Amino acid sequence: MNQFTFVRSLYSVAIVAIALGSSAPAVWAEDNAFEEADVYAELNNTDGDLGFHGLVDGDAWKKLTIRDPNHKELVTAKVKGQMKRQGLTEFFFESAEPSFDDLSPEEFFDRFPEGAYIVEGVTLDGTLLENTDLFWHVMPAPPEPLINGLPMAIQCDEDEPGYDITEVEAPVTVAWADVVTSHPTIGAVGTIEVARYQFVVEVELEVEGEEFSSVYSVDLPPDVTSMSIPQEILDLGDEFKYEILVKEATGGNQTAVESCFELE
Repeated sequence: MNQFTFVRSLYSVAIVAIALGSSAPAVWAEDNAFEEADVYAELNNTDGDLGFHGLVDGDAWKKLTIRDPNHKELVTAKVKGQMKRQGLTEFFFESAEPSFDDLSPEEFFDRFPEGAYIVEGVTLDGTLLENTDLFWHVMPAPPEPLINGLPMAIQCDEDEPGYDITEVEAPVTVAWADVVTSHPTIGAVGTIEVARYQFVVEVELEVEGEEFSSVYSVDLPPDVTSMSIPQEILDLGDEFKYEILVKEATGGNQTAVESCFELE
């Protein structure tokens, strides 16, 4: 531990102890950390928007703080009442995702600088937890899927110009090429190593007069670049939406594309 980290750790102990107003001071335990503490950007390449996301998981805690590389607080969560005795474990958040007309990619990345983001917590027994996680500006290139060998539909909103739903026959397989490059126009240029793909298909249903969505989602290892949709899902309807998401390994950033199809 270098001098800067040591001083900052002591400063964090003092601030957390004061903020909690506990009769017993918080205790720093070396190497204590959350099991998972990730911050990352997610790009919807189809809709044209970016969001800042976070996931923290580990021992039950009563306070959580996330700071950017300049040590400015971004998120502070503190439980109260009976929840203070129960504690929280998993904590997931995602920011608002305004369109690029309202917040350009350049403005988004200026708002969230690259570097080590600090995730600090205090457990129920007063132990301090601390992680750092790299946030960078390299986004994976968007997947380019083919559905039964046909190009993906670009406009799936029937109320918008250019509505373009792909018609296919069952069985239905969606396939895409390996993502091996960073995004050509959004974010920084960098090396991409895929951590996983995610495939999601959704169909709108109406049962006894009530509407709801049936969603099938599967995580795929980086060497799997196709997915056959189970017939049980296809039997639920005629029109479907699907999404392919790629997550890169270095910073955890994600890029997703959305499309649709109709069964002939």
